[in-house]
Order: sequence, then structure tokens, then C-alpha cells
Amino acid sequence: MPEASSTKASTPTFADITTMGVGGRIASFVQPHDRVGLIEAVENADSNGLPLCMIGGGSNLLVSDKDFPGVVVRDTRQGISVPDEVAPPEGGDPTVHINAPAGTNWDDLVSYCVRMHLIGIEGLSGIPGTVGASVVQNIGAYGQEVGGLVDSVEVWDRRDKVTAYLKAADLNFGYRTSLLKQTMYQAPAVPDDHFFPTPRYVVLSVTLVLRHGSSARVGSAQLAKALGVEPGSSLPLERIRQAVLTVRAGKGMLEDPYRYLTDWMGGCRRASDLEEALAAVQGDLQGPRGERVLLDRHSCGSFFTNPIVTREVADALPTDAPRYFVDAVHSDPAAGPSLVKTSAAWLIDHSGFHKGFSLGEGSAAALSDMHTLALTNRGGAGSDDLVALARTIQEGVDRTFGIHLVPEPVTPGINLA
Repeated sequence: MPEASSTKASTPTFADITTMGVGGRIASFVQPHDRVGLIEAVENADSNGLPLCMIGGGSNLLVSDKDFPGVVVRDTRQGISVPDEVAPPEGGDPTVHINAPAGTNWDDLVSYCVRMHLIGIEGLSGIPGTVGASVVQNIGAYGQEVGGLVDSVEVWDRRDKVTAYLKAADLNFGYRTSLLKQTMYQAPAVPDDHFFPTPRYVVLSVTLVLRHGSSARVGSAQLAKALGVEPGSSLPLERIRQAVLTVRAGKGMLEDPYRYLTDWMGGCRRASDLEEALAAVQGDLQGPRGERVLLDRHSCGSFFTNPIVTREVADALPTDAPRYFVDAVHSDPAAGPSLVKTSAAWLIDHSGFHKGFSLGEGSAAALSDMHTLALTNRGGAGSDDLVALARTIQEGVDRTFGIHLVPEPVTPGINLA
């Protein structure tokens, strides 16, 4: 069983604070404890012309092993507030607003909302990271996307040096993207000259709109199958959350909870929620796969986004290739009737890269044993190992299907365009 670390250096490496466990030394690491301190840390880096990397849970980062010469800022503010009445008014409006600072652990927020019988994000259970990162990436799973629940996002505008409240309509949410993320890139995976690896807008807090209720509709066919019900069935929130966690665990798509016992990650999760996560993984560790369960969790989750292609490209794919209707509002702002989303995992698998694939016997970098979409650090992998694996997969899918896979994680010091 993994043990907590006991020796703390003055500054962490990226390997210490990312779920992939990869990345070089950091010149300056700052952990502000209040809103003013966070803005000051960002401003100090910008005014001195230093590279800035905002980090949440470190679950969407693959960083070069080279030294990072700038400032890494981690928002340590946590908490959840309910501006409205917690109890639903008798016969009144069932909507309720939930606000959390950007540094709040995302799954802690989901757990809280399920306990309080607030509907809307139960399908997003188990996604690693923080509340601030959730809106940058527009996380989504099992029929829900955070962008569809946002009321407003409070940000610090690094260009104009002001705070602002951006409403959902301002944020240009799309499939795994937002205005926030878009300010980091000139084109997919091509960094902006100025705002990278941190967006122009630094998230300070997020306000979501949920609904009172103890049961919710199961909108995902995959989740309904796991629950043994028909899509559209209404089930208790806690049952839905537990099913999501079980499905994600079966794909290796939960993070390693033991990382929160290490020196640099301690205190980043609510204690009771961390205890639940640690207890949940115990049975898996004692099962036939043992600690290989945790190796599958040393990843960035889904490493490539599902490609959105033209109808002509989709028609050229084999008949059994997945094809999904693209919702222009919730999946891609630029989508039209001629665009189709397909599965990156299917493309990878059908290009000859199966679960557990690596570039050589005993390689420290490999596809997950549980899911072809996750690149994992099997122990001691460096950034070059993972980049070589990622490029091999990109080239193979491009060669087989003529589709270029775009990485989902932010990749400071690494070019995977």
C-alpha cells in the first residue's frame, strides 16, 4: 500500500503535484490563502514578465521534465456557500445557486451537492481537479456538462487588470472548451504567444445553478446500463453518484487518493471526502490486480479529445465507428449539421493501440490496462516517454483514419500539436 511522503523540499516539482507524476523543478511556487493574495501572485508574475502556471489538482497537465523558470500558483481557498435557501421553498422555485472559490476540490463539491439533495452535477462525480479548472475545461460526463450549469464565473483579467463576472453566455462553452481555455491557444494545441499555460482570465470563483431534489433522471445510456435501468429513469442522487464512481473506477478514470497524503498535496481535499475515497480503493487494492489499480490512475484521464469531423470524414470511417450528433449549444459553438463527433478511444483501439500498449517491454509509459484513452505513468516515466507514446498514437490514427488527435491536457514545454 502506498505510504505518505515525509520529507518536504522547499519547492515541489511538477511530478509532486500532478496526477501524471511527471514534470521538472519549479522556480517559484506560491499558495495564496485569500482572494487578494491570489490576484497579487498573478500580478507579480505578469509584471515581472515571468511564465505563469496556475494549477488546481494537477490532473490536466503533462509538463516537461525541464526546469520551469516561472511562477506556479495554486489557489488553496476552499469552501462552498449557498446564497439561496438550502431547503427548497414550499411550492416555490426549485433552483438554487452554489458558489465555490476556484481552489475547491471538484469532487468535494459534487459530494456536498449530493448530500444536500441538489441536482445537476451528480454525473460529474469522480472527475479530478478543482472548481476553477472545471469551467476552463468545461468538464462533462454521462450527459452533463458544467457549462450548462454555470450562472457566472468571477475572474481576474490579466490583460485589463480588473476583476469581472462572466455569465454563461459570455464563456463560449463547447465540447471540452470555453472562452477561458481558448485564450491560451492560437489553434488547437498551439499555445498563445502570451497567455499560456495560464488563460487571460484567471478563475477566482464559480457560481452554479442547480435544483432541489433527492432524485434525478439518468440521461446516459451507459450509466443507465450500469444501474440496470432504462435511460430516462429517475433514481436517488446517491445511487447515481455511486454508480458513476464505480464505472469510472472500472475504467481507471479515478485519481489515486493516496496522493493527498503526500506533503505537497495534503489539505487539498476535504478530510471526510478523502476518507471515503481511500476506503473505496481498498477493495480494489486487495483484489487480483493489486497496486496495478493505482498505476492506471497515474494519468491525465482522457488524453485526447473526441474528434469533431466533417460529415465526409465521418462517412469514410468504418460502419461500426461511433458517430454522435453534435449539439451546437452544448458540444461545440461552431458545430453545424455537417459536423459529427466520433470516439478517440475507438480510433486508437482500431489503429492497433490496445489497452496496455507501450513502446517496449517494461516501458514506464503505457496506455492504461483499463482504457485506451488514458496514457499512464507506470512508475518512473519522464515527459519524453509519454510524449513519444502520444506521438506514436497520433501518427498511427492519422495514418489509419486521416484524423489528427488533439491532446486534452495543457502541456507546458511540450509540443503535441
